Amino acid sequence: MTDALKKALLERYPTPFYTFDAGVLRARVAYLKAHLPQEIELCYAVKANTFISPYIADMIDRYEVCSPGELAICTEQAIAPEKLVISGVYKTPELIEGHIASDNCAGHYTAESLEQFALLKTAAHETGKKIKILLRLTSGNQFGMNEEDIESIVKAEKDNAEIDICGIQFFSGTQKTSLKKYKREITHLSEFLNKLKTVYDFDAKELEYGTGFPVYYFEGEKTFDEDAFLASFTEILNTLEYDCHITLELGRSIAASCGSYFTKAVDIKTNHAQNYAIMDGGIHHLTYFGQFMAMKHPSHEIYPPREGEPAEWNLCGSLCTVNDILVKGLPIADFKIGDTVIFKNTGAYCVTEGISLFLSRALPAVIIVDENEDTKQLRGNAETYKLNY
Repeated sequence: MTDALKKALLERYPTPFYTFDAGVLRARVAYLKAHLPQEIELCYAVKANTFISPYIADMIDRYEVCSPGELAICTEQAIAPEKLVISGVYKTPELIEGHIASDNCAGHYTAESLEQFALLKTAAHETGKKIKILLRLTSGNQFGMNEEDIESIVKAEKDNAEIDICGIQFFSGTQKTSLKKYKREITHLSEFLNKLKTVYDFDAKELEYGTGFPVYYFEGEKTFDEDAFLASFTEILNTLEYDCHITLELGRSIAASCGSYFTKAVDIKTNHAQNYAIMDGGIHHLTYFGQFMAMKHPSHEIYPPREGEPAEWNLCGSLCTVNDILVKGLPIADFKIGDTVIFKNTGAYCVTEGISLFLSRALPAVIIVDENEDTKQLRGNAETYKLNY
């Protein structure tokens, strides 16, 4: 992002606001596709950032949606229904029955439990729609089903002409850096898929695998050779001893690098020899994985840039809680009221995960920046709610 663009954004839009760079986003998807096996498809987890979905529609094979709200957003964004994977631990009967009955029936639905499978099966029967179902295998938490539950489904339903149990969905976490863990997961999936084939004569055609690729946010973290990491992951993936179509579900890894968050200093003070700056944003807008911002220094810029000997500043947000600390001890030279801190790598989850309603402050604006640095406002500084008395 050029200085001219930063200046133009700050002149045009009141802080705080997010920017999402479509060029960076598309380059990121292209990078991932270039460093993964050619036959692998990509699924974007919409929960990471609902605003950017349309800007990669020609590059992404599937979109995972986990709530009625995300489904409504994807529909409004004209995401092709056949690209949607309707997922989530709670699927209301009204959503499933209405969606399957509509003309916008999704490409895939996940079954998180025996109850969800029964709901999907009933909806398919009552509407006469043959739907594709992915059975979600748990990794030991509240998501998905045990192996035994999946085995009971395929044993009883693999020949059901009204539904297509097309495969398995598996997700084990996020920010995973251990290649040994990936190896254990692939070995486990190989063994389970082969068991379904040999014991139950069930041929899973698809595996959707949520890899949880890591994203590094903070200064001083270890150097991450992503080329080597993806090459090693590809080698591990190639050890899957089962022939099926593989889709990798990614959210943070796709979206993080395209985002920046602009927040301005509105007050400065020194309390007990500590320098404090009150920003017009806060932790209700800015969440990095692990909530380590106060203890670590995220990638950032100060605008306008200033010269001189830096002093340490504690940047605090505008919420009335002592927990609203964005970063402690950040070295900044000649910091003044009106200066802007631009936090980088905020494309994933910040816009969707923060405690936005706390103190009922307005939601920050969302700006998309295209490859030519032209900007479009996708959301203004909106009210959190309106009441009718």
